[in-house]
Amino acid sequence: MHKFILIFLLSTSYLLSNIHAIVSILPQVTFLKAIGGDKVTIELMVQPGNSPHTYEPKPSQMLAITKADLYFAIDVEFENVWLPKFMNLNKKMKVIDIADSVPKIQMKTSHHTHDHHSHEGDDPHIWTDPKNVKIIAQNIYKALVKHDPDNKSYYKTNLETFVNLLNNTDMQIKKIFSSLKEKPTFMVFHPSWSYFAKAYNLEQIVVEVEGKAPKPKELIDLIKEARKTQVKAIFTQAEFSDTSARIIAKELGIPVIKVSPLASNWSENLISIAKTITGQH
Repeated sequence: MHKFILIFLLSTSYLLSNIHAIVSILPQVTFLKAIGGDKVTIELMVQPGNSPHTYEPKPSQMLAITKADLYFAIDVEFENVWLPKFMNLNKKMKVIDIADSVPKIQMKTSHHTHDHHSHEGDDPHIWTDPKNVKIIAQNIYKALVKHDPDNKSYYKTNLETFVNLLNNTDMQIKKIFSSLKEKPTFMVFHPSWSYFAKAYNLEQIVVEVEGKAPKPKELIDLIKEARKTQVKAIFTQAEFSDTSARIIAKELGIPVIKVSPLASNWSENLISIAKTITGQH
C-alpha cells in the first residue's frame, strides 16, 4: 500500500512539473514561475552573485541541459558563448528568445546618459522596465501554450494575474516620482538601469563605462555632476568592484547602495530603487 502511494505521489509530481525549462538569469525564474506555475520545473544557469558576463556552467547544469524541453533566452552576454553549446548538447531542446519584440537601446559610450549613443551593441537589461516585462510575459505565455496546449487556460489566468502585478508596480513607481519637480538624477557604477531611466524619464550617470573605472579627471567631473544634480545615492552591484563609487560617495556624503538588476524580487526591487533615487531610503 505504502509503495503504491509513493509511486502515485511521484507520478503526480511528474505530471505537475511536465515542462523542464532552463533560464539564464534570476529575474527569468520569477517571470516563468508567475506564468508557468507548477507545470514548469526551472533550472537557473547564472547563479546569484555571479555576472552574466563571465559565468561558466557547472557540470550538473550541463546535465540539466540534456534533460530540458525548453530554454528561455533573454539576450544576455552569457548566452552568446554558451547557447550554441547547449543547443548542440540537446538538439531536441527548443530555444525561445523572450526578448523578441522588446525595443532595445544602445549601450553608452560616455559617463552621461543623453540620447546620443554610439557604442555598438544593445543594452541587455531589458527587464528593468515593466513595459518590457509585459512583452517578455507574453512571449513566455505563447511558448508554454505552444508546448503544452492542454493547460492554456491555466497559463492565461497566471498571465493576467502577472500583468496586473506589472501594472501595479508601474503605477507605484510613477507615484513615487510624481512628487518631484525636476528630472531625477541617479548614479550607478555599472550601466544596468538605462531602461528603468528611460521608462520614468530619469537621468542616469554611469561611473564605469565599457568595463573601465574612471580616470582621476573623469572622477572629478563625476563628483561635480553628481553635486550639481543633487544625486541622493550611488547604486553598485555585488558582482562588480565599487572602489570608485565609494570615493565619490565619501566626497558627496551620500550612501553606496548595493542593488542588483538580477534580484529575484523584481517588483519590490524596482520600487525600492525609485524610493532611493528620490531620497526616501
